[in-house]
Amino acid sequence: MSSFTNHRLLPYFEQINALIPQLIDQAKMVNNIETENIVHELRMRMTEPFLFVIVGEVKAGKSSFVNALLDSKTEICGVAPDPKTDTIQQIKYGEKMEEIVINPYLKQIYHPAEILKEISIVDTPGTNTIVDNHQEITERFVPISDLVVFVFEAKNPYRRSAWAFLDFINEEWKKKVIFILQQKDIMTEADLKINIEGVIKQAKEKNVEDPKVFAVSALQEINDKKEESGFIPLRTYINDNITGDQVLILKIENLITLISTLNNKINTGLEARKAQYENDSQFRKEIQITLDEHVVSTDNQVQVLIDNLLTGYDKATLISERSLKEGLSFMRLIGKSFKSIFNKKESPKVWLEDIRNELESNLKIEMTDRLHDGVNDLADNVQNMAKVVELKILKNKTILKDNHSLFGHIAEKRRLVIDELKTSFQKFIKDTDNFGDRDLISHGQAISPSIATGSGIAVIGIILTAVTNGAVFDVTGGLITTVGLLFAGITTGIKRNKILKQFNAEITSSRQRIKQEITDKLTEYIGNIRLKIDEQFIDFDQLLETERKEIEMMTNNYQQIDHNLQSISSNIKKQKN
Repeated sequence: MSSFTNHRLLPYFEQINALIPQLIDQAKMVNNIETENIVHELRMRMTEPFLFVIVGEVKAGKSSFVNALLDSKTEICGVAPDPKTDTIQQIKYGEKMEEIVINPYLKQIYHPAEILKEISIVDTPGTNTIVDNHQEITERFVPISDLVVFVFEAKNPYRRSAWAFLDFINEEWKKKVIFILQQKDIMTEADLKINIEGVIKQAKEKNVEDPKVFAVSALQEINDKKEESGFIPLRTYINDNITGDQVLILKIENLITLISTLNNKINTGLEARKAQYENDSQFRKEIQITLDEHVVSTDNQVQVLIDNLLTGYDKATLISERSLKEGLSFMRLIGKSFKSIFNKKESPKVWLEDIRNELESNLKIEMTDRLHDGVNDLADNVQNMAKVVELKILKNKTILKDNHSLFGHIAEKRRLVIDELKTSFQKFIKDTDNFGDRDLISHGQAISPSIATGSGIAVIGIILTAVTNGAVFDVTGGLITTVGLLFAGITTGIKRNKILKQFNAEITSSRQRIKQEITDKLTEYIGNIRLKIDEQFIDFDQLLETERKEIEMMTNNYQQIDHNLQSISSNIKKQKN
């Protein structure tokens, strides 16, 4: 393009060209072939001449209009072809006439017309064509076009499909348009004026500012009736507003508009992706908060359980301590020794055995019920932790849909992860093995048969009972054994205070062991369940991290492109003024 040698404007064009790699990165992140094709076409055609795209219904006279506009004595575009087999015709400058078939729906025509050095033309099938590929390929050219030329039959410029296509152009791409009323030679001046005014009115209703309408006759132009054909005002408009020194600045403005439109379109889609990410991040935080709250609540319940157990422990051991104190008076011990000569049942050994048995019995009585009540409350809380998490998973909100035009692939990927999370978590809470922890149960301790027949979280109570019972009764059993050995060594020569001191030391030691072992085992058990629940979210967490990085990258790209476009646009306006 000769005008690209305009050194005053060329830096702005190069600045725009520098934005394309970032736009390509954005396009790669979306799941929309149209967007990717547009960016690809944009990149390929950055330096090509100003592009006219000719649109209109079948039989509107588009091909005849193109032939006349190029002032060609030979037919460049086939006139009145069968719309079922028609192709898009891209007309470019060439030293000689040449036609290259790109695919069944697109061919390139090279022609030595002088105007084609500054513009290229795409002649499209009718907007009402029945061939599916036509619309798709037409839309491929429209986004990268610099001017869209709507060709209507002069006698009936109100056909629905062409105006619907204008809606598409305005809504999607905000393209510069002009209107051609072709075949004006078959209209009276009065009727033609009415239709011109009608097109202007309808164009304004569709938000076209200052609509440009040209009534022409390709037939008159080809037959050298140039004063009558209407092409002189059209060519004057093209010369004054498009070709010559205007080409590059218009090209730059159109590129700014196209890149901005693409950038904003991608960012609009990105907003839905962001909303889904933010919702999912909040969902994940709520899961963590739920787990943290239940762990804290469970830790408090563990402390209550331990306090109740130790209250029972203290009560049972205090009774035995009192009995021992009362029986260890020197005179009573001598009395019992003397009586034993006549009655073995009154011996100190029997008496001490009674105290040991009483201690064992009282420990069971005082601690069993307390254990049962505490474990039930604890089990309910742990089960609720899993149930609340399951409910939150089931209620997780979907914002980004599978049919999203740009990020449907992300929505589908997320849906698969969520579906797998729902399925795996439901399996998780139903699998007994996930809540059993034999390593925490004392070696050799029998586990209730209920575990084998239990279901998922229902066995938590059984496991907790086994864990706490094991810890408590292992310790108290050891205490009873130690007390028995202590009592077996008592003779009349042993000092009373020393016996009581050793007895109290064992009581205190066992008390601390009960507190520590139950705390450690229950904390470990609850922590393990919390960890297993968290592990169910591994894939979801990976998805969130990937989304965070990609959204951040795309947001940065959008902001940089938008900032640079605004800067270029501002400088271009200064150049024009």
